Amino acid sequence: MKLWDGRFEKATEAHADAFQASVGFDRRMYREDINGSIAHAVMLGEQGILSEEDVSAIVDGLHAILNDFEAGAMTPSPGCEDIHMWVEQELTNRIGDAGKRLHTARSRNDQVALDMRLYARRTCLETAQALSALLDTLFTLAEKHAADVMPGYTHMQRAQPITVGHWALAYAEMFLRDVQRVIHALEAADAMPLGAGALAGTTYPINRERVKEQLGFAKISRNSLDAVSDRDFVLDYVYAACTSMMHLSRLCEELVLFSTAEYGFIEMDDSYATGSSMMPQKKNPDMAELVRGKTGRVYGSLMALLTVMKGLPLAYNKDMQEDKEAWFDARDTWIDSLRITQGMLSTMTFDNGRMRKGALDGFANATDCADYLVRKGVPFRDAHAVTGQLVAYCLGRQCALQDLKLDEFRTFSPAFDADIYDAISLDACVTARNVPGGTAPDNVRKEAKAGRERLAKLMQDATA
Repeated sequence: MKLWDGRFEKATEAHADAFQASVGFDRRMYREDINGSIAHAVMLGEQGILSEEDVSAIVDGLHAILNDFEAGAMTPSPGCEDIHMWVEQELTNRIGDAGKRLHTARSRNDQVALDMRLYARRTCLETAQALSALLDTLFTLAEKHAADVMPGYTHMQRAQPITVGHWALAYAEMFLRDVQRVIHALEAADAMPLGAGALAGTTYPINRERVKEQLGFAKISRNSLDAVSDRDFVLDYVYAACTSMMHLSRLCEELVLFSTAEYGFIEMDDSYATGSSMMPQKKNPDMAELVRGKTGRVYGSLMALLTVMKGLPLAYNKDMQEDKEAWFDARDTWIDSLRITQGMLSTMTFDNGRMRKGALDGFANATDCADYLVRKGVPFRDAHAVTGQLVAYCLGRQCALQDLKLDEFRTFSPAFDADIYDAISLDACVTARNVPGGTAPDNVRKEAKAGRERLAKLMQDATA
């Protein structure tokens, strides 16, 4: 028997019943549903809408259901319509008529909206914590490898020497922005919708502020139509997931490249790699590849949700039941990917010698050679041309700039002197870039410390 079937003369056709059931996936919101119902019942009692006896029976019954559910002593049957109906039916089975009074002054529409907002707040905090763990690993890498040189790239060509620490901090900046986006989604979800009813509010003398206080919301929703039909907070979260997965995919792409024999910059720990069933020598960066691949899956969730919402009239429509599976899948994929990436980064090893050689072999110090000439009074464009000629000269002789003799340098410009070798050493190249945001080791250490402070402030904002 359905809780809504009073006006119906026929039961729902079996396939239609299965088609519209959502308990298979919305059951993950059981805790939010029960806690929301407890707050609602307490408020109804305080307002004199329910008796003290009914409220006591409802609250005790809901706590018992929560304990049994979490202990694995019970689970919703497949025939249940959704988690909300199941909880109410189970409560009524346990305490009788008092359970039937729980839904007073409430619709399933605002009940679902409440559960989703409560779940969104929880999942935003869980996501922020996963991001925080990844960021902590990146800051640790930056501090440990603040002075370790590697080639930096543009157009996938060796460009200028940077440090591993500076590289790690580039990704830290991306993930710090992701934390900000999660906080925005959290703030968007932090409005208490219960009291909106099905769409127009309720005639009962409820106290919405009291429910807000019990559940720790920052505010109440201001329009009942919007309260039951708004899913912007879900879209905000999934958009944040898409952007962050893009950042993870970029990072994992580099991990895949850097772990190849052609680069040889890093080696994945055995615990985050796999082998080949045919080729015994293989060590494959499958976890990084999977994160890269799962990015498209999260993009699909955003497009699915946008498409569900794009043509809906006010207020609630059953289409909106399709919001949860895409949202839940994006949430699970994102958090799993963050944790896997954190594990890869915290266990992999860098080959500092190979990275340093890569920076030397690729003329990454050519810009510093040109800058040296500028400091000697040569116009930049002339210095640029001279250095380009030097590079061509070295390529013809299969050597690096630092391998040239001083007489060879002076063949191209009399401005060269013996101090050119110090100027184009890799350590000098990175140390000289000490402007704010630059790759100088001291600057990297300072920015890692500042990054930790920024993260702490963001996490404080998220949990305030």
